[in-house]
Amino acid sequence: MFRKNKKHQQPALISAASELPEKQRKLLENSWAGVFYQEFFSQIPEEEFAILYSEKGSRPNIAVNVLIELEAIKSGYRLSDEDLYNRYCFDLQVHYALGYDRLGDGSFEIRTLYNFRDRLSQYNLEHGVNLIEKAFEQVTDAQIGKLKIRTGIQRMDSTQMASNIVWSSRLQLLVEALQRVERILNEEDKQHWAMTLEPFVQERAGHYTYRIKGKEAQQEALKRIGETIQKILVGLKKGYGAEVAYQLLERIFVEHFNVVESDLKAKKNEEISPTSLQSVDDLEATFRTKGKGHFKGYVTNVCETCSPENEIQLITRVQVAPNHVEDDQLLAEALPNLVNRGDLGTIITDGAYGGSASTPVLNEHGVEILTTGIRGKKATSNTLHLSDFEFQSEGQGNPHLLTFPKGQTIPLVITCKGRFQARFDADLCMSCPFQQNGQCPTHSQKRKTGFLLTFSARDLVVAQRRKEYDAHYDGKHNPRSAVEATVRSVKCHFPAGKLPVRGRFRVSCMMNSSAAMTNVRRIHRYLIKLNVNKEKSSVSGSGFSDLSSFLSFLFFMLDRFFGFLLPSRNLKFGLLQ
Repeated sequence: MFRKNKKHQQPALISAASELPEKQRKLLENSWAGVFYQEFFSQIPEEEFAILYSEKGSRPNIAVNVLIELEAIKSGYRLSDEDLYNRYCFDLQVHYALGYDRLGDGSFEIRTLYNFRDRLSQYNLEHGVNLIEKAFEQVTDAQIGKLKIRTGIQRMDSTQMASNIVWSSRLQLLVEALQRVERILNEEDKQHWAMTLEPFVQERAGHYTYRIKGKEAQQEALKRIGETIQKILVGLKKGYGAEVAYQLLERIFVEHFNVVESDLKAKKNEEISPTSLQSVDDLEATFRTKGKGHFKGYVTNVCETCSPENEIQLITRVQVAPNHVEDDQLLAEALPNLVNRGDLGTIITDGAYGGSASTPVLNEHGVEILTTGIRGKKATSNTLHLSDFEFQSEGQGNPHLLTFPKGQTIPLVITCKGRFQARFDADLCMSCPFQQNGQCPTHSQKRKTGFLLTFSARDLVVAQRRKEYDAHYDGKHNPRSAVEATVRSVKCHFPAGKLPVRGRFRVSCMMNSSAAMTNVRRIHRYLIKLNVNKEKSSVSGSGFSDLSSFLSFLFFMLDRFFGFLLPSRNLKFGLLQ
């Protein structure tokens, strides 16, 4: 049965915090725990999680906001479940952050955490809704409203994250899948298939593949195990076709082998899809080559506010997808959510965004995209680029006129291949200094007089975005670069970008929890800075300009005075509400 946690709203007069020496009590109040409680813990929409519990009269649930915040602390401090539970039991700072006044309050067994995660996972499986992600966005919206953060301009970047899986070779993956099937066989079937499976099940998959050296030996081993898997799949389909281990083996066989007229051949590496199974323990992890690196796992896309008027920027959305999903697709999926939650008008990204998937969504919601590091040939200062030309369109259709920087206007023609062409007069071009100095992108024709400029619709979009970015860029500060530090702050708790969990749902929960902790740390630093500035102004000020200033000073001094008598997490940042 669901019950909302209200105990934290009435702090005890005598508590473990009040018994601390004055210096330690001040440190506790000024630590992240006070902000964590006020700006995150108290904002959790517990009612959203009532659907996870029975409506019948029964034992009440452990406080939902406590369980959620423990997930944030786990991600934000890179703790194991055992270390997390020990901190909850014995760390006064963690207890203070979760609204408890004394150690021992709100005690529960560690399996409660596991049961809560199972409920969240099952609900996500049935309804396609991640309640942790939803709670993060609701809390962030409350923080944005409270701190009056402008959301009209935001920036976005992605990073690769690996789940807790072994980096297996093709052969090792096949052997491991075959061993999983052998484990589910009954004794009769094990004896029947013993001779067939014996070479592959006597030792661990890694030990089996270690002794196979050279490309020829690997190809022979692949064919040998492929033939074995083919026999197993045919022989066990009737009795074990519904088993997960059998279905995984069947999937792996299809992904790694071709059967042509009863002849079995192993696929080449480049023929295997990036969406193919990478681990028998994580069915959603995929493979991707990015630059010179190879990655197995997921991609995390992070969006944050970046309006210059904001004194503090917060992460607004975290997405997790298989790592073969393009950044452009992630932008298209994120835009409706970001627009509905705020007044988003401009999104700043790198060149991987703003393609065919997101362009229609950007136009639909009226969001401008500023792209840095645009893919394709870079514009140089001494050469004309397509972005230097002016285009005129009829309504919302294709452009029909092109204007040269020197003033020459040329009609545009669409070729049979869907490209645009503009034909310039030869006499005018020959007298143009850009053409004489080799700075013009047009080229002469062999059979016809004049100079021709040809470009695609994609080239036109890129040119327009380059022009829009140049109009905003002051030449000193790149408005997108800071998001890379934000991405690092979210993933720095996980060495080499590898999470201690598996599966897209758990990865998403951990990344959203880590982002929540990043926001809390930012708010903490901002409030400390604000308090320091207030203290300086109160000391250096020679008088009060109006009644409001006097009352603010009076409340500040009362807050300090009563802090000695009644330490309360509700008083510490009360002046900032």
